[in-house]
Amino acid sequence: MERHFDEELNELRSSILKISDLARLAITESIDALKNNDKKRAQKVIDNDQTIDELELAIDEKCIDLLARYQPMAADLRFITTGLKLNAELERIADLAVDIAQRVLVLADKPLLKPIIDIPKLGDVAQNMVRDSIDSFVKKDVSLAEKVVQADDEADILKNKICDELINDYMSKDISSVSRAVPLLLIARHLERICDHASNIAEDIFYMVQGKVIKHHHEK
Repeated sequence: MERHFDEELNELRSSILKISDLARLAITESIDALKNNDKKRAQKVIDNDQTIDELELAIDEKCIDLLARYQPMAADLRFITTGLKLNAELERIADLAVDIAQRVLVLADKPLLKPIIDIPKLGDVAQNMVRDSIDSFVKKDVSLAEKVVQADDEADILKNKICDELINDYMSKDISSVSRAVPLLLIARHLERICDHASNIAEDIFYMVQGKVIKHHHEK
């Protein structure tokens, strides 16, 4: 029975890695759609979200089934409960990528307000945080998880810079720019929220590995 349980834990791990890959791809595709004014690519992100939703439900069911059948304890219990949390965070990350793609569709037929430079930088930060948070899960590496938590401050600073520029340099000076600036503001906010979810994943790794809760006071 123990061997079967280990096999099922490995299957769960593989499923979590799969949904993380799909979520990261959704981020990449949505930002590339923005940079290239690519409505087709943006729509593809939206259309693919159903696959991610279905996988999220399957992972939830798998976690609950493992808890019910094996009644695991200690590290195995923490692994499964962390898997449930990561699954929810990754599905939400994918949803935010869809939100970005929807904003791209709004912007697609409008003249470009400004060169798209800082938003892709924030997108890179978000991508790196999601990647490192999942790597910390796979490797059970709390030092890498700590790096993700600390990177959230960089994301906040960059998001604030983008928003300040859009508001102060464009919206406040030219009311006609609002319809093009607001979707960019929302995209920056969506990316910052992706970083928050990656940070949440990293915080959960501390619990999985060490049984230690750092949420709400990770600065300690």
